[in-house]
Amino acid sequence: MTVLVPLGCAATVCVVWSIGTLASHAQSRDFTRERAVSASSEVTPTTEATADADPRVVGSLPDPGWVANVAERTGIPDRALLAYAGADLRVRADSGCEVGWNTLAAIGFVETEHGTLGGGAIREDGRATPRIVGIPLDGATTDAIPDTDGGVIDGDDQWDRAVGPMQFIPQTWTEWGRDGSGDGSADIDHIDDAALTAARYLCAARGTLADGDAWVAAVRSYNDSAEYQQRVADAAAEYVRAAQ
Repeated sequence: MTVLVPLGCAATVCVVWSIGTLASHAQSRDFTRERAVSASSEVTPTTEATADADPRVVGSLPDPGWVANVAERTGIPDRALLAYAGADLRVRADSGCEVGWNTLAAIGFVETEHGTLGGGAIREDGRATPRIVGIPLDGATTDAIPDTDGGVIDGDDQWDRAVGPMQFIPQTWTEWGRDGSGDGSADIDHIDDAALTAARYLCAARGTLADGDAWVAAVRSYNDSAEYQQRVADAAAEYVRAAQ
């Protein structure tokens, strides 16, 4: 079974906000952006309980206690938060890039509601079930992107479609996809792989997301839409607020 992301979601960035407090916490764009960035110093995932964790497996890097506490406070599913926090820790260790677990979580929320869009879920093994596949990028309501993968990744041999919990298009995944689960392959439907790939992709835009301008540039590289950037900023800032 496959969940087809409806028109206006993922590909063109429309989402029904399910974090109840977002609508009631209207903030200026600049303030929201700065709050989104501030998680790097305010609510950073810890690794104390997993000092011997395999660095190849991003889901094993965060302290389970930290994850359980923040998941309860924010409503982010535990398995998804493991991936977001682990990917943040991994790129910090590898390159010093401060991407922020909350930024990854915000993108995961805006794109697919952490893999729950259409009644789906992230399984304990990290796979989004059922698969989440976007609408064909045929130029009707989106940019036209003819097929680049022969349908191998997205099941469509005419047009590309965004796929997985972080909604990568095939050509981007082919270039950037990385193994974050330690199984030796980059799986677009696996939250560990998708979160690590998203973190690396965001970091490549400016080297770090530690200041407001760099954060905006990175998020706009993921989806070049002011509306998208603001929705990600709102969600990222709210996750920081809720986690404290």
